[in-house]
Amino acid sequence: MTDYRTLRVALLGAGAVGSQVADLLLKHGDELADRAGATLELSGIAVRNLDGKRDVDLPRELFTTDAETLIVGSDIVIELMGGIEPARTQVLQAINSGADVVTANKALLATHGTEIFDAADQVGAQVYYEAAAAGAIPIIRPLRDSLAGDRVVRIMGIVNGTTNYILDRMDTEGADFADVLAQAQHLGYAEADPTADVEGYDAAQKAAILASLAFHTTVPLEAVHREGIISVDAAMIESARHAGYVIKLLAVCERLSAADGEEGESISVRVYPALVDRAHPLASVHGANNAVFVQAEAAGDLMFYGAGAGGVQTASAVLGDVVSAARRHIAGGVGVGESTRANLPTVPIGRVITRYQITLEVDDKPGVLATVAGILSDGRVSIATVEQTVIEPTADATGASARLVIGTHTAREQDLSETVERLAASGVVERVVSVLRVEGN
Repeated sequence: MTDYRTLRVALLGAGAVGSQVADLLLKHGDELADRAGATLELSGIAVRNLDGKRDVDLPRELFTTDAETLIVGSDIVIELMGGIEPARTQVLQAINSGADVVTANKALLATHGTEIFDAADQVGAQVYYEAAAAGAIPIIRPLRDSLAGDRVVRIMGIVNGTTNYILDRMDTEGADFADVLAQAQHLGYAEADPTADVEGYDAAQKAAILASLAFHTTVPLEAVHREGIISVDAAMIESARHAGYVIKLLAVCERLSAADGEEGESISVRVYPALVDRAHPLASVHGANNAVFVQAEAAGDLMFYGAGAGGVQTASAVLGDVVSAARRHIAGGVGVGESTRANLPTVPIGRVITRYQITLEVDDKPGVLATVAGILSDGRVSIATVEQTVIEPTADATGASARLVIGTHTAREQDLSETVERLAASGVVERVVSVLRVEGN
């Protein structure tokens, strides 16, 4: 056996991902040593509760509640606790002690990434985070390294497995949102409190990370427009299917040309449920899987697909980072800092230009369609398609109603939003049922 230098590895957190990382480090230590050129010694696992339930049976002597002591003297620190604190404090402790850090903590990086990367630059350390944006899918290195010489134009990503599972079941089986959410929680795809997933917070954090890498610009989390999927119902799913679309929660990161009267480019970063043509590759992403579709000027269209979550799957990405960190330690030299020098401004959602599908309930009487069309025209929103169906009246209905599904040509978000407000106040529109963007065409 080759006599390798030993690197001490500290693990913070032993949840679904952390326990799998520890297990794989212990089981495959010899193989990992051959790949890294160093023996990776798991020096300890910091947890809040020594007697907590673990997914994997691990040696008890590895566990400690003293994270600070464990961090000091380690060469590589793996942070898999999640959340902001104490993760932020302990990651900074690790960096300031000279250790490289491996993390899957998208909330931490989206919120305090600049502080953490600056701290690493000051001491020559490196922060690795391949598992922070799309689980097992390798997307961080391709954006940061492989495409660094190209010009990324757009990213569209399904980056949250829980919401993709819910929307996919609603589309393929006609299932109800609440029923599918309950099933997702039962299967472990969704937390007991699913807010981070279904309200789009998780996807927004990942979008901020991806946009920062793709456009070499620091993107603050508060600059990401966010909408969740809780308003998506069976009628919207059916309407999308009828029009040849599927609804997906998308993270969209886009380079925008200069607007009239402005100089230079800008970027838009947004998360919302959108209509995707069924012929688009993202439409075929089923279950809890993730996919990231990248458009670059020279490389063209690229798609990265696979498991976006799961303990052992995410552990694969984490261990890849650990091997990279070990190789850097053996080779020596300072860490490579993040490239965020482009300083492109992030514009509000109102600047975005895309197509839309507007669904309205209106009075079923002569002249209504002409009134609706006039309001859209006045608002600089051009109609591409219109489909009208009569709604069967209920016993307490005061008059006949119809449903209009209007597809638009490209329009500016601000114009569309103001036009929808005028439609709602027009007197002929009983209810604005939904407004969905169309992406991927």
